[in-house]
Amino acid sequence: MSVNDFKEKILSNGKSYSQYTTETVEYINSTNSVQLSVVEKELFEYIKLNLQRSTRIDKSFVPSEDLKDAMAGVTDKQTWMVITENWCGDSAQVLPVIAKAALLNEKIDLIILNRDKNLDIIDLYLTNGTRSIPVLVAFDTEGNELFKWGPRPQPAVELIKQLKSKGVEKKEMYENLHLWYGRNRGVEIDKELTVMINSIMKTVSL
Repeated sequence: MSVNDFKEKILSNGKSYSQYTTETVEYINSTNSVQLSVVEKELFEYIKLNLQRSTRIDKSFVPSEDLKDAMAGVTDKQTWMVITENWCGDSAQVLPVIAKAALLNEKIDLIILNRDKNLDIIDLYLTNGTRSIPVLVAFDTEGNELFKWGPRPQPAVELIKQLKSKGVEKKEMYENLHLWYGRNRGVEIDKELTVMINSIMKTVSL
């Protein structure tokens, strides 16, 4: 896929954060869960729970001064592409923070892509050979990749590794993960975004 084709596909298939949220709300309100299969109903319940999580973070998260300063240093236009799905628990915890960061600078264009409708794109950004989400990739106006982040903050990655090594059941493992997110309140993703943005700004200034 050429750079132009790639950019065109992102723009044609992508949506804004507000559109992404609105579509999720509309899906929940228009779906009769009684008619869903067992698997579909499980996903539906995840989507409802994730909307509650993301709505809470939308209201409560305030970017740090360090992140504000880093975003203020962005002088050229960037496209931030997030590949995700609304049933993804990690996404519900970090996407609102990414969206708040993007709003700090009008030069940032945040575009959300549904993973399962864009497998050719997520396959370019695999994590240990898997289609893990969410994935954030930033590009300059020429389509050059500036940084990649995902699918979760590093302490959360380490937590999951630790729990897996202890043989913790999947349900309990993810309960622990979301407890960590709740206690962290977006601080870690705020820090990691700040580091990445400052890093690319230093590279640009060299």
